Parts: sequence; structure tokens; C-alpha cells
Amino acid sequence: MLKKTILAAVMTVFAAAPAFAFHCPADMATIDAALENTSLTGDALSEVKAWRAQGEEEHGAGDHAESVATLAKALAALGQ
Repeated sequence: MLKKTILAAVMTVFAAAPAFAFHCPADMATIDAALENTSLTGDALSEVKAWRAQGEEEHGAGDHAESVATLAKALAALGQ
């Protein structure tokens, strides 16, 4: 029973990975567009840009779930 549960969890993660992979570029594009019209300045703007860069690095490294989470921070800060 435990083996079936673990196998189901692993398969779910692998099945969801492609969805995350395609989500990252869309989030990055949304962030880039929002940065063109943002009223954020100073540390808040720097933080958003850092999250955007970190999310792109994580995406490039294949860590799509982490990338989506990082990019979500930037989107939230931008009110998206």
C-alpha cells in the first residue's frame, strides 16, 4: 500500500512538471510587461527584479516548481 502511494505521488510530480515548465515563461513575460509601467521604486523594485532573475535561473535549471513560486512573489509585489 505504501509503495503504491509513493509511486502515485512520484508520477503526479512528473506529470505536473511540463505544466510548470510552460508556466514560467508566461509569468516572466507578465512580469516584464508590468515592470514597464510599475510605480515601484528603490528596494521594492530591486526585489522584484531579483525574483524575476532568480525565477529565470530556476527555470533554466529545470526546477520549475521553485521557479513558479519565486515568480509568484514578483507577480504579487507587482499586483498581478
